[in-house]
Amino acid sequence: MKYDQIPSKLFTKNRKNFMAKMKPKSVAVFNSNDIYPISADSTMPFQQARDIFYLTGADQEETILVLFPDAPNKEHCEMLFVRETNDHIAVWEGEKLTKEKATEVSGIKSVFWLKEFDKIFFEVMTQAERVYFNTNEHYRQSVETETREDRFIKTTKDKFPAHSWERSNPILQRLRSVKDKIEIDLIQTACNITEKGFKRILNFVKPGVWEYEIEAEFMHEFLRNRSRGFAYTPIVGSGNNANVLHYVVNNQQCKKGDLILLDVGAEYANYSSDMTRTIPVGGKFSKRQREVYDAVKRVKDDATKMLVPGNYWKEYHEEVGKLMTKELLGLKLLDKADVKNEDPNWPAYKKYFMHGTSHHMGLDTHDYGILWEKMTEDMVFTVEPGIYIPAEGFGVRLEDDVVIQKKGEPFNLMRNIPIEAEEIEELMNK
Repeated sequence: MKYDQIPSKLFTKNRKNFMAKMKPKSVAVFNSNDIYPISADSTMPFQQARDIFYLTGADQEETILVLFPDAPNKEHCEMLFVRETNDHIAVWEGEKLTKEKATEVSGIKSVFWLKEFDKIFFEVMTQAERVYFNTNEHYRQSVETETREDRFIKTTKDKFPAHSWERSNPILQRLRSVKDKIEIDLIQTACNITEKGFKRILNFVKPGVWEYEIEAEFMHEFLRNRSRGFAYTPIVGSGNNANVLHYVVNNQQCKKGDLILLDVGAEYANYSSDMTRTIPVGGKFSKRQREVYDAVKRVKDDATKMLVPGNYWKEYHEEVGKLMTKELLGLKLLDKADVKNEDPNWPAYKKYFMHGTSHHMGLDTHDYGILWEKMTEDMVFTVEPGIYIPAEGFGVRLEDDVVIQKKGEPFNLMRNIPIEAEEIEELMNK
C-alpha cells in the first residue's frame, strides 16, 4: 500500500464498539471483496470492502474476520483468516500479510490461514445461536454483482439452517457515521492531497486545454502524494457539460469564456475527500458568472452553519431549499409566481438545483449514516449547493468537507483550498 500504516488501536476500538452491540451468543462474519475479472487474465485493481477494513485495517483479498465475544475458547473471540503466503506468491505478486504482520496491522492476536476457516467456523457455530451477516443497506446502493459476502451468506444459511440471523449493517451505520480522531486525520490528509491537485491545475488551465488533461494533472499530483488516485470518478465539466450532474467522459476542449466545474477528490488509506470548485477557463469570471458564483457561495456558507448536533438531514435540506429559493429570485431565474405555484414535492428551486446539499463522507464518498437520526459531533459531511443554467451555458457548484463540532460551526477540512472568486482569479493569472 502507498499509505502509511494506520495505528491498530483504531481497529481494536472499532471491533470493541461493534461487539458491544451484538446480542449474546452471537458470531459476526465479514468478508473481503473479490478481485473482479475484466477478460482473459486481466482483473480490476483490488479495493477492500470498507466494513472489514474499518474493523481490521487488513487491506488484502481473501480475508475473513470472525467476531464471537462469548466464545468458550478465548482465542476465538476475534479471529482473522488470511491467505497463506509463500515464496512463490512473494515473487509473482509481492508481499502479502504474514500472521505476524496481520496482528500488527489489525491488533488481532488469533490469525489463521484461510484453509483453516471451515473447520474452525464449524466449531464456532456449534457454540453460537445466531449469526450477524453483513449486507449492503446503504440508501444509494444499486449493486447487481454477487459479492463474496453474498456467497458466504447463501452457503452459511444452507449449512446451518437452524441458527438465527441478524444484520450487521444497522450497527455499522451508526458506528461508521461518527469518526474517530484518527479517521478525521486520514480524511484531512486526503483533503490536503486534493488541495495540492487543485492548486496545480490553477496554474495549468488556459483556453484550449482539454478536460482529460486537467484530469491527468490531478492524477499526477495525487499519485505523487501517496494516494491511490481518485476517491470517485472525477467530473471535469466545461461549459454546458457542468449541467450534466454525473458528467465523467471529460473529453471536450475548454474554451475562453467558459467555466469548468471540477468535482474531484483524492483518496488516502481508503478514506475519501470530495471537493467541487468552479473556475473560469480564461482566468476571469464574467459579471453574470460571478453573480451566480457568489449566490452559490452564500448558500454554501449559510448551509454549513446549520450542520450542528441535534439537527436532522431532512429538515436541513428543507432549510437549504429556502436559502436557494431566495438566491434564485435575486438572480431572476425564478419569480414570485413560480414559488407561489410550486409543487411541494418538487419545489421551484429544483429546476436549477436538483440534488441534495450534503451527504456523510468517510471510507466511502457517500458514507454510512442513518438519515432519520440526529446529526452528532464528529460526523463528516459534504456541503455542495449548485446552480445549473443550461440556457446560459454554464453551471456552478461549490463543495467542502466539514466535521460537525460539539459547539459552534463545523470544522472545514478544505479550509485551505481556494474558493473565493478573487483568490481563484489571482492564482490563475499569476
